[in-house]
Amino acid sequence: MTEMKLLAEGLSFPEGPVVAPDGSVLVVEIRRGTVTRIFPEGRVDRILDVPGGPNGAAVGPDGRLYLCNNGGFSWARRDGLDLVTGRADDWIGGRIQAADLATGTLETLFTECDGRPLGAPNDLVFDHAGGIYFTDNASTYPRHQDRGGLYYISPGLDRITEVGFPLGHPNGVALSPDGSRVYVADTLTSAIWYWDVESPGVLARGPHDGGANFLYRLPNVKTFDSIGVDAEGNIAAATLVEGSVVVISPRGETVAVHEVPEPDPLVTNVAFGGDDLRTAFVTSGARGRLYAMEWHCPGLRLNFTEVRLPPDEEVPA
Repeated sequence: MTEMKLLAEGLSFPEGPVVAPDGSVLVVEIRRGTVTRIFPEGRVDRILDVPGGPNGAAVGPDGRLYLCNNGGFSWARRDGLDLVTGRADDWIGGRIQAADLATGTLETLFTECDGRPLGAPNDLVFDHAGGIYFTDNASTYPRHQDRGGLYYISPGLDRITEVGFPLGHPNGVALSPDGSRVYVADTLTSAIWYWDVESPGVLARGPHDGGANFLYRLPNVKTFDSIGVDAEGNIAAATLVEGSVVVISPRGETVAVHEVPEPDPLVTNVAFGGDDLRTAFVTSGARGRLYAMEWHCPGLRLNFTEVRLPPDEEVPA
């Protein structure tokens, strides 16, 4: 089994890894409320404060880093682990944002869809047209849970559309290598669902809730967080409860399971980078770590990767 190498620790619930062209890795620290840059030698630089709960991240065609913001969680620290306990008392509301890391500016783009407030946007991915698919896993209350959904933001950032509703607790979202499928990992159902793409933001309806098609369900007590896709079309899925990275074929078969070096019930995400995109970067949320491991094939090259970064002179040595 391929070994994971520790790159950084002491992070405050890392998520949303994005690999920059220079080899540094951007993550969001949900509990700390920052965008954080991790250099190959392990140096950590917190480059932008993001109030609320920055959750998913993706580079857009304009070089900005686009963020899903869940509005803020409440937390507990137990046995060296950061654990989510619910919605923050000072929750600011779910939102989609864009950060220009070169200038340190943060713009809020959307807080609602068709007059309904966003609950807890979680993850996002850009299609080839420059549109955004994102998941909203909705708000959790003491006695009930809102239903989540899958949404699409048009390439001009001028319209948001609900394209998959209702869903249980939609978390990670990714596209197949040819862009013909949208995958969603659902935490509530422990399942991977997919939709066939007819055109940007237009999805064929399947037989399940939200118009989804079923691909895969985790055995035992594991469930899903976020996902990546490699060039062969395999889904690299971060898992919760029994934290690991599960590799799933596009036919719904288990290919491999990669354990993190130190047990973590909240392994949160996977992104690809490095030489020939053959390095998988794995965020270990509760333990606050970033790992790297060799992958058996290249990861999928995302549609946009040229993120605007702070000038070199502003990056601490």
